[in-house]
Amino acid sequence: MPAPKNSIRRSLLVISTIVLSTVLTAPVALAAPSPSSKPSAGSSATATADPSKKSKDSKAAPPAKMSTVGGTRLGQAGTQVNLASGVPVLPKGLSARSWIVADAESGEVLAAHNAHWRLAPASTLKMLFADTLLPKWPSSTEHKVESSDLAGIGSGSSMVGIKEDETYTVHDLWLGVFLRSGNDAVRVLAAMNGGVESTVKEMNEHAEELQAFDTVVVSPDGYDAEGQVSSAYDLTLIARSGLQKKDFREYASTVRADFPGETKKNKKGKKVRGSFEIQNTNRLLSGDYDVPVYQGIAGVKNGNTTNAGATFTGVAEQDGRVLLVTVMNPEKKESNGVYKETAKLLDWGFKAAGKVDPVGELVPPGSAAQAGARPGAGASPGEAGGAGEDAPGAVGSKPVASAAAGGGAGGIGTALAVTGGVLVLLAGGAFLVNRRWPLPDLVRRRPHP
Repeated sequence: MPAPKNSIRRSLLVISTIVLSTVLTAPVALAAPSPSSKPSAGSSATATADPSKKSKDSKAAPPAKMSTVGGTRLGQAGTQVNLASGVPVLPKGLSARSWIVADAESGEVLAAHNAHWRLAPASTLKMLFADTLLPKWPSSTEHKVESSDLAGIGSGSSMVGIKEDETYTVHDLWLGVFLRSGNDAVRVLAAMNGGVESTVKEMNEHAEELQAFDTVVVSPDGYDAEGQVSSAYDLTLIARSGLQKKDFREYASTVRADFPGETKKNKKGKKVRGSFEIQNTNRLLSGDYDVPVYQGIAGVKNGNTTNAGATFTGVAEQDGRVLLVTVMNPEKKESNGVYKETAKLLDWGFKAAGKVDPVGELVPPGSAAQAGARPGAGASPGEAGGAGEDAPGAVGSKPVASAAAGGGAGGIGTALAVTGGVLVLLAGGAFLVNRRWPLPDLVRRRPHP
């Protein structure tokens, strides 16, 4: 990029950050309007809302006023993109109520559609659950499941198959969360964390730290609950934060793994405990009859509930470029529609990157922005605003030679030797996150499972 253009863009980033700091000092309500009925942070739903509500809401238009975190255009309804000579047109057939395409490392938002529309997130909310709780315990920590751990799981929830009175490692439980979207695994981890109420409180606090002001957590597993919302913008922020953690990257990119089964007596009367294989429900990662494995895909999380419809946040790398795409509730109810629309947007993003002018940016965590304003201050290694490398279970962002999630044939192997996390401080205390992390080596297309 020529020096004059680079200087102009740097100046614009400084100005945008100053504007952002003004927004952040205002009440949160100004940055993101509250839902009409906002429950207390500790409440928890155990039943889905009336399905008729979804069919009615599916025709609703986005609100006239939405959050402008990340840029004024991101608060506008409709599609936001700077089409110009040499920039490919957006793909046809997009039907999602909300979507966003962003450069995961620079934070530039390449295009968006109703980016800050507050919608039900479904199990994509598990990304926030994981980003909040992953640093809590070493993966080898063991826990014997009690009946109270599994209380309150909603009817029809996705389950990995956890059994009462059986012992699981934290590693097992996170595989259940990421691969099978197991609400039972979420509930056990929440119980280990002091219960659902305290976990929900921590998740809401972490969302605020990430400046994900559209997000309100009611149920830690993403199960439909009144007032529980997020946005394509927020889910992308959350995914970007989670991907700073090595273990998050490994779990999210694991295709299949062995999961502990139930202890039974064999024919000789001896107690034995076998295992069974679980596969990732992210179809761009595992493939399906009508969806091929996406080249370079490395996660992140999918979801589907009555109120949310299908939701998905994905990260992929091609030719050294890492993109994040979030798609919420495609109106076309075709098989695997959310993955097909995500693949189209990823294809467009890789073609448009470096040619299209951004329409906004992914903002840094609040603590990282504050650290940027203090001389000599900085975020902990591996994750801005999160636990440091010495914290229990925390992992830095240094490139690693092996990123196997373990437990089965789907553990991902060699990680890309990408430069470690970088926090770029600009003149005047302005702050821009320009982070790079080693994604698992998924550039080579995998065969179907």
